Amino acid sequence: MGRLGRPQGLKGWMHLESWTDPPAALFDYPGWQLRTPSGARAPAAVADSRTGSGGLTVRLEGVETREQAEPWVGCRIEVPREALPPTAPGEHYRHDLLGFRVCNLEGADFGVLERFEDLPASAVMVVKGERERWLPVTAQHLRQIDPAARRIVVDWPEDF
Repeated sequence: MGRLGRPQGLKGWMHLESWTDPPAALFDYPGWQLRTPSGARAPAAVADSRTGSGGLTVRLEGVETREQAEPWVGCRIEVPREALPPTAPGEHYRHDLLGFRVCNLEGADFGVLERFEDLPASAVMVVKGERERWLPVTAQHLRQIDPAARRIVVDWPEDF
């Protein structure tokens, strides 16, 4: 749903990168789970939030100083699945696609979707098969998602 960034000021406020649309919708979800870069999870609650010209900032309950905020830098924000709204036709939550087989338009099997990575230009699917492939998640490359078959079809050459 988002990621906590560097502290802002001395009173425990942190920059916030939101992946929701609109970005401030992230504050509508109570009961955040913070996932550390090592994979550990910890519950968190928002004590206060602000939206300004510099983006979103947040202060977590129990975090009153810059030093208390530092350990949370880089943590991903997760919410329980049941808190998410239903998807519209043709929309999918990324988590639901993990484990799907990925093949190209010619039928070459690239392997299984392991995870997504958000890069500056666009998100990519990390697919593990005979080798690891990083495939862009764009309308140009992502052609079909078949939930019943647990399959994703991409427009990507086999030898690239």
